[in-house]
This record gives sequence, C-alpha cells and structure tokens, in this order.
Amino acid sequence: LRHHTCPLTTISSSKTSLHIMTQPQLSIIVAMSGNKAIGYHNTLPWHIPEDLAHFKALTTGHTIIMGRRTFQSLPNGALPNRHNIVISTTLKQLNGCDVYASLHDAVDHCSGEKEVFIIGGACLYKEALAYASTLYITHIEQNPAHADAFFPDIDWHNWEETSCEKHKGFSFLTYHRRTK
Repeated sequence: LRHHTCPLTTISSSKTSLHIMTQPQLSIIVAMSGNKAIGYHNTLPWHIPEDLAHFKALTTGHTIIMGRRTFQSLPNGALPNRHNIVISTTLKQLNGCDVYASLHDAVDHCSGEKEVFIIGGACLYKEALAYASTLYITHIEQNPAHADAFFPDIDWHNWEETSCEKHKGFSFLTYHRRTK
C-alpha cells in the first residue's frame, strides 16, 4: 500500500496553540475502516448512502475545512449550504471556497463559529487531531480491498465515546475529548 506523505505546516509556538484553542470547537468527521483506511486514489473506498446523509446532516450550515486533494475529490466542487475552506500552499483561489495556506490561518478566520468540521484528508486529520474536541466517526466494519490514505493513530485514553448508533455493516460513533 502506498501512503500519502503530508507536507504539514506545523503549529509549534505556544502562542499559536493557545490561539487555536480559543477559536471555535474543532470537530473531525471521518468514515474509516478497522485498519483506519479512509481513501484510495483520492476517493472513498466505499459508497454508503446513509453515511453521506449523516455527513450532510452534521455539516450543513457549518464551516468545513479540507485539504486540497479532498476538495479535488468532490465531484461537484464546493459543498452546498456550508462555508467551504480549503488548505493549500499551491492554490490561491477556488470557486465557492476560501483558501488559506495553513490550518491556523483557516481557523483564525472562523471566529464567531460555534463548531467547525475538519473533513479530510489524512494530512489535515493528522494536524487537526491535537486540537479537535469531538470526533464523529463512521466505523466501516469491512476493510476495503485497496487503500492508500489512512486516519492517524488516536490515543484513545484521551477520548470518551458518547454515542453509538449501529447499522448493518457500519456504526456512527461520537467521541468527546476527556477533560484533564
């Protein structure tokens, strides 16, 4: 399996980290299998209409932040009824989207938002995981035959499952970050 490499803009200074934490609640929404697969050749490795409806119900009316490759995988461009933000260091403009060079810059422009959703891909999930307070995970029971993008490792000691809705072949799970 070929894994994507992540050219991340690291959020390193304590001032930056504190600044992001005072911004809107960051939530990650992802569909992944037991082996943490989330994609193959810039597409979802499955088609589950209930998951797409769940994603739409949670994210409609909110800001969504995605990486460039995730945006390019959308069949019709920007998702309707959402404020679309794309993180890209190579693109400056995209139809229907605001474009920022870093997650920090994007979140900085979301003041006044209650909840902002990180919708992928793998590189952005890896960067945002440290700042997220909620994980909305669609757990796909069957591992795909092929995958080249994976969700990062999660330290489950930091998370508490707050809801689980089981369906045939998948489950909708919600986790909230434990307070220390």
